[in-house]
Amino acid sequence: MKTTTALFDFSQKINYKNELLAGFTVAMTMIPESLSFAILAGLSPLTGLYAAFMMGLVTAVFGGRPGMVSGGAGATIVVLIALIKSHGVEYLFATVILAGIFQMLVGIFRWGKFVRLIPQPVMYGFLNGLAVIIFMAQVEQFKIVNENGITSWLQGTTLYIMSGLTLLTIAIVYFFPKITKAIPASLVAILIVFGIVMGFGIHTKTVADIASVSGNLPAFHIPYLPFSLNTLQIIFPYALVMAGVGLIESLLTLSMVDEITNTKGNANKESVAQGLANMTNGFFGGMGGCAMVAQTLVNLNAGSRARLSGIIASITILIIILVGAPFIEKIPMAALVGVMMMVAISTFQWVSISIINKMPKSDIFVGITVALITIILHNLAFAVLVGVVISALVFAWDNAKRIRARKYTDENGIKYYQISGPLFFGSVTAFMDKFDPVNDPNEVVIDFRESRIVDMSAIDALDKLSKKYVQENKKLHLKHLSEDCRKMLKNAEAVIEVNVQDDPTYKVMPEK
Repeated sequence: MKTTTALFDFSQKINYKNELLAGFTVAMTMIPESLSFAILAGLSPLTGLYAAFMMGLVTAVFGGRPGMVSGGAGATIVVLIALIKSHGVEYLFATVILAGIFQMLVGIFRWGKFVRLIPQPVMYGFLNGLAVIIFMAQVEQFKIVNENGITSWLQGTTLYIMSGLTLLTIAIVYFFPKITKAIPASLVAILIVFGIVMGFGIHTKTVADIASVSGNLPAFHIPYLPFSLNTLQIIFPYALVMAGVGLIESLLTLSMVDEITNTKGNANKESVAQGLANMTNGFFGGMGGCAMVAQTLVNLNAGSRARLSGIIASITILIIILVGAPFIEKIPMAALVGVMMMVAISTFQWVSISIINKMPKSDIFVGITVALITIILHNLAFAVLVGVVISALVFAWDNAKRIRARKYTDENGIKYYQISGPLFFGSVTAFMDKFDPVNDPNEVVIDFRESRIVDMSAIDALDKLSKKYVQENKKLHLKHLSEDCRKMLKNAEAVIEVNVQDDPTYKVMPEK
C-alpha cells in the first residue's frame, strides 16, 4: 500500500508495510550491538539501549537523511573507554553533551560540506574495514564467559548448534528475497530461527546471555560533576574526538545512502540532528552514538526509504525496555549473528577488488591503509584522516610535477614565461628553477593565463622572484594574476602588471 502523505511535515512517499517491518528488523539488530558495546565500556546495559532509543528517534525526526539509522554505535563509545575507567560515568555524560554541542556547531556553520573532500578510495577502505569489524564482532559471539570470568570458545554440541543456526539464518537472508521481497528477509530469518529454537526446545545462546534488557523510561539527569575549568580540560579532548568520529561516520553513511537511493541528503542538517541527539543522551543517561552503517544497510535492504522506520525502530526498543524484555531475551544470538554477518558481506565493497588492477597504485595504497587502520585500531576517524592526508599528499605531488613554462622572446627583446599548471607549495621549487634572473633580458613577463596561485607558498615564491629581478635592475611583469594575489605582493607592487578584467578574483572552495 503506497500513499503520499506528510509525516512530521516531511512530504514523501511512504510504503507503510516496508517501513513497519524494516523498523522491527532494525530494532532486533540494534539491541545486541548496543548491549555489547555498553558492556565493553563498563556501562550498564540500559545505557546502551537508551542511546539506541534516543539517537534513533531524534535523528529519524530531525536528521538530514531519510532511511539512515543512528544508535549507540561502538565507533563513538570506544574512544571514551579510557575516560570512563579513569573518571566515571558522570564525565561520560558531560562529554557526550559537549560533543553534541560541537556537532551542532558544525551543522550551524555549514561545515558538513567538507565531507566532499573524502576521496573514493578512502570510502572503499572505510567500508571494507568496517565490514571486517562487523564480521569479526559476530565471531566473538561464538565465545562464552564462565562463572570465573574466563572467556573461551564454544565447543562440542553447543558450537555445532550455534554454527548451524547461524548458517540457516544466512541462507534465509540470502535466498528469501529470490522468493519475495514483500517481507524483509532479515526479519523472516530471525522469526524462523526463533520458532525452531522454541519449538524444538533447543538450548543455545540467547540475548539474555549477554545482558538483561528490562528497565524504565530514561530520566532527566544533569551530570553530577564539578562545573570548573579543570573539568572542561578533562572532557574537552574526548568530546572533540567523539564529535569528529561521530560526524565522519555519520556523514560517510549519509553519502553511502545517497548513492544507494540515488537521492541527496543534507549533511549540515544531519550534523545538527546528531548533535541534538547526543545532547539528549547526555541529559537522559545514554552513552551517545552516531549513524550505524550495518543497521542502515539492514533498513535499506528491508525496503525503507523514509523516516518512519527509524522512528518505529526507536519506539520498539523503548517498548522492549519497558515490557518486551522477557520475549526479546529469548531470541537466539545465532539469528542476530547471521543477519549481521550478511550485512558485513553486503557492506564490503567487492567492486573495489574487481577494479583493483584498473586503479592507480596510490589509490590502492590509500584504500588498503584505511581498511587496515580501521580493522586494527577500530578508530574510524583516524583511518579516514590518514586516508585523506595521504590522498592530499599524492595529489600535491602529482600536481607539483605539472608546472610548465613555455619560453620565448618577442621582437622587442622582451622574454615571456607562459606558465601552465597550479603554483602552490609543492610546485614552487620547480617553478623557481625555470627562471634565470642573471642572464635574462632587462624586461621579463610571466603570464599566468593558464596557471593559478593557490597558497601563501606560491605568493612568497613570486615575492622572492620579483626581488631577484629587482636586484639585477631588471623589470618583471606578472600578467593575468588575480587581484587578491596582487594586493598581497606588497614588496613587488611597483613592477606588477595586472589584467583584472581577464582574471577576476577566484575562490578555491564554493560557498554552497
